[in-house]
Order: sequence, then C-alpha cells, then structure tokens
Amino acid sequence: MSLAFLVFLIAWIVGMIGTFVPAVPATVIIFAGTVAATLINGFQVWPDLPFLLTFAVITFLISMVDNVASAWGARRYGGSKQAGWGALIGGVVGLFLPFGLIVGPLAGALVAELFVVRKPVLEATRAAWGTLIGLLTGLAAKLVLHLLIGLYELWRLWDPSRSIFG
Repeated sequence: MSLAFLVFLIAWIVGMIGTFVPAVPATVIIFAGTVAATLINGFQVWPDLPFLLTFAVITFLISMVDNVASAWGARRYGGSKQAGWGALIGGVVGLFLPFGLIVGPLAGALVAELFVVRKPVLEATRAAWGTLIGLLTGLAAKLVLHLLIGLYELWRLWDPSRSIFG
C-alpha cells in the first residue's frame, strides 16, 4: 500500500461517510483526495492531467445530482414547473444553511406551489413530498457514484511494489 493509496483511501472513507451528511461536501473531499494522491504519486501531465480534468467535471456533475433530483421529484409528484424551479433554487440557497440541502428544496417547492401557482396546501405538500423522494433518489445515486469513483481510483493507485510497509 503506497502513501498515495493510503491518502486517497482516507479521503474516500471520509467522503463516503459525508455522503450521508448534507452539510459535508463529500464529492469535493473525494476529489481532493484524488488530487493529493496524484501529486504524491508524482504528477505527470499525461495521463494525470486529463484524468484530473475529467474527474473535476464529474465532481461538478455529481454535486448537482441533489438539486436536479429534488426538482425531478417535485415534478413527478404533481408539482408544477414552478415547484421544480423552486426546489432547484431552494437547493442552491440551502447550500449555505445548516440542513439546507434537505430543507431548501422542500421549502422552495412548497413556497412555489403555495404562493406562485397558488395550489391548495395538500397539493403543495404532495409536491414537497416528491422533493424529498427526489432527494433520497439523488442520495442513492451519489452513493453509487462515490463508490464507483473510489474503487476506480483505488485500482488506479494500487501498486504493491511501492508499499510504505516494506
């Protein structure tokens, strides 16, 4: 087990745990672990730069999964287009609040349905419920993506000949 492997393994474990904690930027932690491991391993422009740039784009897309899934859930459960946008905007605003990644999309969808579309409370609540379902779907997707990325990076870094244990 090389030092680069160990550094990434620790970052990946922290990121995997952080996947379940809304305020923790789990995907960014896993990406930072990849960058650190690549630098420790001896950064080379080819193939490391294309790999890191690709992984940076994937990191950005995975970070958006929560917001997109919330909007999808709101629409799937009878929410209007405005509820989808409300969930998306609430998710972005929620990035800056404690528990905001859960409360933000819920509140955004509910407010949009109640005050913009002017739906009755029961229908607006159903759209907010859909947002929660979307959040849980997004969480499951992020978990799978974090697992796949971590396993790929561990495979990429595995080199028994560079073991720090002798």
